[in-house]
Formats: sequence, C-alpha cells, structure tokens
Amino acid sequence: MAEKAAPPDRRPVVTPTRVVAGLCLVAPFIAMLWVSSYARIEPTLIGIPFFYWYQMAWVLISTVLTIVAYKLVQREQRARKGGAV
Repeated sequence: MAEKAAPPDRRPVVTPTRVVAGLCLVAPFIAMLWVSSYARIEPTLIGIPFFYWYQMAWVLISTVLTIVAYKLVQREQRARKGGAV
C-alpha cells in the first residue's frame, strides 16, 4: 500500500528547540534513575540526609524544566503559525 505523505505544514519536524525541550524533559528521569549518584547520607542539609533532599530538589528542578520545555515549544508553534496568538 502506498502511504500518504503528510501535508508540509503538518509533518513533524525535529528542530533544535524541540531537542532542547526534549532534553529538559528527559533530564529528571536520568537524574532519578542513576541511583548510585545520590545513594548516600552525606552531605546533610539541616539534618536531612542527601538521599532525601536530592530527590526533593529534583521535584522543583523538574517543575522548572517542564515550564521551560512548554514555553519553548509554545514559542516555536507560534512562530510556525506566523506569529498568531
């Protein structure tokens, strides 16, 4: 069967902006899956072992990275549509 080609304005495009957005979304997963990097007690932060406060810090970092990725993709989509809001 012959596959239909997507219209030029609807086909997925890999752009540097989307790559950066993807890296922003993947970074927290890599940081949390690499357990040996934070599986220790020292240094403590106000008596909280590193293992716990490192993970809690990534909650905040993940939020910021998700917002950055969203804004990058949103800005790119606006630019592709010709600046329409």
